[in-house]
Amino acid sequence: MIEIHNLHKRFDDREVLKGITSKFENGKTNLIIGQSGSGKTVLLKNIVGLFTPTEGDVLYDGRSFMAMTKKERAMLRREMGMIFQSAALFDSMSVLENVMFPLDMFSDMSYKDRVRRAMFCLERVNLGEAAAKYPGEISGGMQKRVAIARAIALNPRYLFCDEPNSGLDPKTSLVIDELIHGITAEYGTTTIINTHDMNSVMGIGEHILFIYEGYAEWEGTKDEVVNSNNEKLNNFIFASDLFRKVKDAQIGGE
Repeated sequence: MIEIHNLHKRFDDREVLKGITSKFENGKTNLIIGQSGSGKTVLLKNIVGLFTPTEGDVLYDGRSFMAMTKKERAMLRREMGMIFQSAALFDSMSVLENVMFPLDMFSDMSYKDRVRRAMFCLERVNLGEAAAKYPGEISGGMQKRVAIARAIALNPRYLFCDEPNSGLDPKTSLVIDELIHGITAEYGTTTIINTHDMNSVMGIGEHILFIYEGYAEWEGTKDEVVNSNNEKLNNFIFASDLFRKVKDAQIGGE
């Protein structure tokens, strides 16, 4: 579980995060949503330690990130998996070598065991046959799946995804969502996804945090988001045709 308490972040005289408190449970897909400039990316960077909060704290299973030593933070980062907006694969490495990279860096496994673990992760995302290929030889959706395999190679307790469906078609985005959701449930991972994809919200949004102008404006589930009376949230989500159709269908069925 990850908890954030009264999180503030200022850049010079501009306050981007304004006292956000929330809780992200393990085994659930936790989504952070909000319009561009709302602060959701800054929030994610504060959670993973890329930024240091101006005020407040982040707790990893009760462990205060702010109170950790440099060594303790380094150890915590070994418990994290990251999926970036771009797949961020190494072009000069094969798919297998990309997945092995965190194992090479941080594990004490033998070479044979590292290969076995990397292949297991590739098979988990249905890409075992692409192990010998290079990123430039596979599609964007396949590259994202390789990124997922790499992110889970060290069996992380915490998984962070920054716009994982960016640039993908709806069908491929659904595959990525289902993979992340399935891995989260299977391994009991604490997963936080920063997204603007409303299909993801409706598909896998077990816990949704809506950020508006630096505030935690609303929290709930995918079942609650459509029926919310929060005006700011409604203005955001009903800009999507999908949500408008869902809402209209519900009204028509009453």
